[in-house]
Amino acid sequence: MSETPCILTVHAHPDDESSKGAGTIAKYHAAGVRTVLVCCTGGEEGEILNPAMDVEEVKSRIGEVRRGELEAACSVIGYDEIVMLGYRDSGMDGSESNANPECFAAAPLEEAVEKLTAVVRRVRPDVIVTYPEDQSGYPHPDHLKVHEVSVRAYEAAGDPSRFPAAGEPFSPSKLYYTVWPVRRMREVHAKFLELGLESPFDERWLARLVKEETTTTSVDITGFTDVRSKALLAHATQVDPNSPFWFGLPPEVEATIHPYDEYYLARSEVGDVSEDGDLFAGVKR
Repeated sequence: MSETPCILTVHAHPDDESSKGAGTIAKYHAAGVRTVLVCCTGGEEGEILNPAMDVEEVKSRIGEVRRGELEAACSVIGYDEIVMLGYRDSGMDGSESNANPECFAAAPLEEAVEKLTAVVRRVRPDVIVTYPEDQSGYPHPDHLKVHEVSVRAYEAAGDPSRFPAAGEPFSPSKLYYTVWPVRRMREVHAKFLELGLESPFDERWLARLVKEETTTTSVDITGFTDVRSKALLAHATQVDPNSPFWFGLPPEVEATIHPYDEYYLARSEVGDVSEDGDLFAGVKR
């Protein structure tokens, strides 16, 4: 086994790696941790939200464009490797794209689990980060499938009876879920009002800022708080650079608001250890 610690994150589409935990990955990469991203789809159904990119030349080759954006964002974040799981974007529930047999949501579960298990066994990560089971706030079919496939691959990777053709068994030490803290969004909303700015959190958003998800680990990303914004800007089709939601506050102000990425420890093979703000707590190589 390599002496270099490794973290593997599993995301649904290009740009998810930027909006969720980018500061964490940047911090660990800077500390010498090997960082690997699995992106399950090509994001072909992503709506173009930047008016400057809403042109036929881009729309006609959206998959290629989004792959280029992903590579640019990962360079900003500090991912050492990108693995495309090879499925098509499923689009939102009930859309025509759901019927495409190549989409992630339609993929046979065991097939997708075997593909991810093969990646885990090859990369041999100490820590895997994925999405939680409860995604009622944004129940995208691909995000739901990411959770299901990730948990099963985590369980299968160390089991020699599962997928013998997928490589030598390897058991990761921990499985975490990403958490988007409601309290941070409240703090952002309050800061807009304090500065006399119009908050992007309308009544619909504010109605959602009720249930606080449980977290076990807060990773301090001081010094890396700007990584998310810079990486998101690389996804030029998906993110309007004038969006107040992502870029409405000055960077120096944004950096002072809850400079943490939040996670929930879902599985641990190293016992009940104090997290202490470190996803690798208790992990030994």
